[in-house]
Amino acid sequence: MELQYKHLAELLKRTAVHGESNSALIIGPRGSGKTQLMCHVLKKLMEVKQVRENFLQVHLNGLLQTNDKIALKEITRQLNLENVVGDKVFGSFAENLAFLLEALKRGDRANSCPVLFVLEEFDLFVYHKNQTLLYNLFDVSQSAQTPIAVIGLTCRLDILELLEKRVKSRFSHRQIYLINSFDFKKYITICKEQLSLPSEFPEKNFAQKWNKNVQSLFEDQTVQDVLQNQFHYSKDLRSLYMLLMLALSSVTVSHPYISASDILEASKLCRVDSKANIVHGLSVLEFCLIIAMKHLNDIYEGEPFNFQMVYNEYQKFVQRKAHTVYSFEKPVVMKAFEHLQQLELIKPVERLSLCAQKEYLLMKLLLDNNQIMDAVQVYPNCPTDVKQWATFSLN
Repeated sequence: MELQYKHLAELLKRTAVHGESNSALIIGPRGSGKTQLMCHVLKKLMEVKQVRENFLQVHLNGLLQTNDKIALKEITRQLNLENVVGDKVFGSFAENLAFLLEALKRGDRANSCPVLFVLEEFDLFVYHKNQTLLYNLFDVSQSAQTPIAVIGLTCRLDILELLEKRVKSRFSHRQIYLINSFDFKKYITICKEQLSLPSEFPEKNFAQKWNKNVQSLFEDQTVQDVLQNQFHYSKDLRSLYMLLMLALSSVTVSHPYISASDILEASKLCRVDSKANIVHGLSVLEFCLIIAMKHLNDIYEGEPFNFQMVYNEYQKFVQRKAHTVYSFEKPVVMKAFEHLQQLELIKPVERLSLCAQKEYLLMKLLLDNNQIMDAVQVYPNCPTDVKQWATFSLN
């Protein structure tokens, strides 16, 4: 990240020291180090006394500041200007922001205090009404009113396409790209570094044995395969740390070292399918309805189905097996069908109509065959008849 670091540091230094307004976007996938880069640059910048005493920061997040009114309140709070604003009424957002920035002018009224605006999840600010916040921030950064730097952090590569024409024209078009450029060999090295105990660890004997175990652990083919899958699935180091943390949590007094099976088990926990987990908690009747939908999907090649079709498929199974155990009244089956809809395992193809009969409303299954078959294998106390029906269609 050396080039990106220099670029960003120079940009912010020009605002903090020389009062030059700037704007830029830091773009990269999740976990590529956008926030870390920002924090590192600010930490180094704040070591300069001149900057530390004369540089204000405002940190906003698109997940928290969901509209411009909330964002403006947060800007006022972070700049400690609540008392200055008081009960004043402003005609527009621009007027309010201009007043806040005016309030930051020095006693001699010749210069203003430089302000840095960091917008995390920048793409979410794009969906604010008329993009007013972005327009005004970029407008100020382009004019010579107040020295401000606007830095947006986003994982969307098409972010410029989402900006309105008037906003885009005021943006400097500076873009800093970050990518996870390390290969699998470096990925393994990171794993080893994370798990190894430091030389200053008080129990020298244990640390030596632990580090030796870690070294041999990453030579194991099973562990290599698990990490290779994880690497191709996501290069995000946070997901790697989660995997290693889950493996570490299995260490006890009687099991003092991490084994390959711990890594394998942790990988299964990390990749667990939330929808498949919901299926494990269904009643046998609801599970039967899911299987009936699976067969309908196979027969009609993924075309939508309605309750009546599912009920007919289910009745075939009940009659074929001649089991009173699985036989339920139609209203009970309908209730189970509605419960599956509440759990969002099925959804209507079209919007619900008041005049449409519930039995004939077209639905779509939100589980694929692999998820259903995996659920069949781990479903607690799954009846043999139901297992066989899931595997082989009755048609």
